[in-house]
Parts: sequence; structure tokens; C-alpha cells
Amino acid sequence: MGRVLNYGMVGGALDAFIGDAHRKAINIDGKARLVAGCFSRSWKKTLAAGEALHVAGERLYHDFAEMAEKEAAREDGIDFVVIVTPNYAHYAACKAFLNAGIAVSCDKPLCVRPEEAEELEALAREKNLQFMVTYTYSGHVTSKNIRAMIDEGEIGEIRTVMGEYPQGWLAAEDITGNKQGEWRINPELSGDTNCLGDIGTHIENTVYRMTGLKIKKVLAKMEKIVPNRKLDDNATVLVEYENGASGCYWASQVAIGHDNGLRVRIYGSKGSILWFQENPEVYQVYKDDGSITEIHRGYGAIRPQAAKYQRLPSGHTEGWLEAMANLYASFIDCLNAQAAGTFTKDMVDYPTVADGVDGVQYVAACLKSQAAGNTWVEM
Repeated sequence: MGRVLNYGMVGGALDAFIGDAHRKAINIDGKARLVAGCFSRSWKKTLAAGEALHVAGERLYHDFAEMAEKEAAREDGIDFVVIVTPNYAHYAACKAFLNAGIAVSCDKPLCVRPEEAEELEALAREKNLQFMVTYTYSGHVTSKNIRAMIDEGEIGEIRTVMGEYPQGWLAAEDITGNKQGEWRINPELSGDTNCLGDIGTHIENTVYRMTGLKIKKVLAKMEKIVPNRKLDDNATVLVEYENGASGCYWASQVAIGHDNGLRVRIYGSKGSILWFQENPEVYQVYKDDGSITEIHRGYGAIRPQAAKYQRLPSGHTEGWLEAMANLYASFIDCLNAQAAGTFTKDMVDYPTVADGVDGVQYVAACLKSQAAGNTWVEM
């Protein structure tokens, strides 16, 4: 199993959703413990989080640069850091910890500029450090099983893919007091995009992790539907993959009635697969012989490479936190193997910094397409 690792967190104060989610996911397996943090730009919030999370006062830090330097100098310093700040701060924080020789787990998107993403990828390679970008949906057992089925040729050659991620939580014009929404629609904190960068990249990565298809070019229409909004809240993207297949992705935060409605439909020459994130325990397979099969997590149709992540018997629902925990299980196992000198690249079963680079490049290509009048742009 390996030793229990120590980790620190940048961002994720007590009033932040995503930091709490990461902590809970890591705690599921007990493979790592939180020992250090810079939880907020507010020292008061960092102190409050440290007290609530039982982090020693000497390992609470005013900023991530201080944390990276001091943790790297400690004999009992952190083995990895979890970065859960708003998007604009990802790059500088990731760079600081990589330079300090500390492995990184960063929430998506990796950063907001392709050149920054490529620099982080090169730095992680130079330092020989594990680097995870938490595209959580790829951690679902059913998501991993779909990839196994496609690799086995179950639905033949992929011809077209439909992906959608509708939400309705930013449909109102006035979102005052909605902390999570306020920073996402602020260009200074979110970058050049909101909806596409926040949830549109989930479509891009989920499709890639399920199918292995790499995008060749995109044609994007990014809309600001709510009046006076500075960043997109609705986006439709046509994609062409390197194998010649086509796809269509739709992401929206103004689709009233939807919560986290990520759906992927994969159509091949021998069959089709339909998967819905809000019901991740099951998916449907339609074959060209007219048969329809419903695949349930927990049963024999789950391949060994996916089944090893199953935690509960069938009928006892696993969900989003377990999916994130599965990513951390692989990440931490890789860190332990690297420390023991037994690591091999085929052990990696989590979205890496390379996935993060692809996501940032995808967003950049979509922005370029939008600026050019919704034309095709090469990735």
C-alpha cells in the first residue's frame, strides 16, 4: 500500500466548495493527511481553516511562495500540494511548488494561457514530478470501463461524438452574494472565458479519456446570453478529430432546470454508448445487431482495469466524490512507487499535466475561432 503521505493545500478555505471536496475525496482511502496550508489570501480565513482542519500553526502560511519554500526545506515536508484557487492563480502556484521539487495536484483548468500550460508541463518533466489535473469525471468506474470497451473494439471505429454539459445556476442577471459565480464571470479571476473554460473543458477531457480521440480543429460559438455579462455563459463547439470523426460539444450555465448534466454519446461503426454523469452507475450500449445492453457498476461486465476502483457492492451508489478519490488513489500510488523506485509510466491512471495542456489549448483555439467570426481553427 505504501506509506501515508503528507499533503498541503493552497486555497480551499472553509467557505470554498472545491477545497472541501478534495479533502473529503483524499480522506476516503486514508492514503494522505493534510498537514499544511495557505487556505486563503485572508490570514484570518487561513487561521480559521487551520484550526478547523487540525493543521499546526507553524505550518500555516501567508502565501504559496512561503509555503513552497518552507515545506521543501522540512524533513517532514509535504509530499504533494493540492491547488484549488481561482483559475488565474493556478500557474504561479503550480510553478512555485514544482520549482521546490513538490508534486502537484491542480484543479482544472490547469491555467489560462497555453504558454503557461506548456511551461508547467516542461517543468514537471524536468523535475521528474507527478502532476495531476483533477478532471473528476474520468475517475468514475463506468467512465474507465467505457474506455476499456472502446479499446477492445466493442463499438467499432468511432464516427461521431456528442457531448453536453448544461447547468442553470448562472441564469440570473443578478448573482450578488454567489461567491462561486462572482469570480467565474470576472475576467480578472477567470481569464478570457467562463463557461467554456469551467465546464466546457470537462466535455473535452471526458470524451478524450473515454475514447482516446485527439481534436484536430474546432469551430466555436461562445455567447454572453445574460445581459451585461463580460464572459461567455453558453458555448457550442464543432470538433473534428485526428481520425476524421466529428463531434459537437455544448456547454451552458444558463440552462434552467439543469445541475451538472454532463452527457456523452459515442457513435461507432458497430454500436453506440450513452453515458450520463448524474447517473454514473450505469450506461447503455446499443449494437448494430439490434441488441441493447445496460452496463451496471458492480457486475461482471466491468473490466478488471475499471473494477479495481470499485469500493461498494452494486446497489450501493458511488458518485462524484468516489470518482475524485479514484484519481487520488492512482496519483498517491504513483508517488509511493516513485519514492520506492518501482514506478513505471503505465501505472498512471489519472489526468496528467498533459491533459491540462490539452484543455488550455482547446479553450485557446475556441477563443481564436470566436474572434475570427466562428471559423475553423487548428489545435
